[in-house]
Order: sequence, then structure tokens, then C-alpha cells
Amino acid sequence: MKTSDLRAKDVAGLQQEVSELLKAHFGLRMQKATQQLTNHSQLGNTRRDIARAKTILAEKKREQGASK
Repeated sequence: MKTSDLRAKDVAGLQQEVSELLKAHFGLRMQKATQQLTNHSQLGNTRRDIARAKTILAEKKREQGASK
């Protein structure tokens, strides 16, 4: 997930993206637990995408709070 794609979304879109990423990360963790995960780097990539989305979400919320 590119940062520019995330910055183009609004707050609701970012919250939905974080939710989807968390579900995907959970699925990957379950695959790892049942030894079905072949590409373990997906876990780290998904975790970083979640952090990226949450960071941009916090920035947008801070901007909205400052503009009021």
C-alpha cells in the first residue's frame, strides 16, 4: 500500500482500510498458526501497512481538530 494512496482517502475510508488490514493480518496469523502460510514476509508487510494507515489517520484527525 502506497502512502499517496492512503493520503487520498478521507477519514472514513482510512478507518475502513485499517479494519480490512486488521482482518487480513488476523487471517495471516491463523495461516501461520496452522502452518499454511508460505510467504512469512506478508505478516510484516501487513503490519507495516496497518501502522502506515493508522499514522495517516491520526494526522488527518489532528488536522480536523486544529481546523475547528
